Amino acid sequence: MTADTPLNGRLDDDDYPAYTMGRAAEMLGTTPGFLRAIGEARLITPLRSEGGHRRYSRYQLRIAARARELVDQGMPVEAACRIVILEDQLEEAQRINAEFRRAAAEGRDNSQ
Repeated sequence: MTADTPLNGRLDDDDYPAYTMGRAAEMLGTTPGFLRAIGEARLITPLRSEGGHRRYSRYQLRIAARARELVDQGMPVEAACRIVILEDQLEEAQRINAEFRRAAAEGRDNSQ
């Protein structure tokens, strides 16, 4: 995204790193340490500001919120992160499978 991109385009972008670590932790009801831990577990990789500060997107906050739910249920951080990664991979695989099925169905409809 370039500097001349309209602000409203950035606000609609789920991947735009709009939130500081403090704000992200506040929104999730957790601590900056939790965000660092899930970063170390490679669940999310925040972007860095020019000053080197972590910045989080809405998508990353949703992922972090899911990990927090699992941790709150008593799961270790590393296990929670692995589960969230697998859930995300499964969701993506299901989306791709649905696209292939749609394309195959359209191909059958067009050939008749």
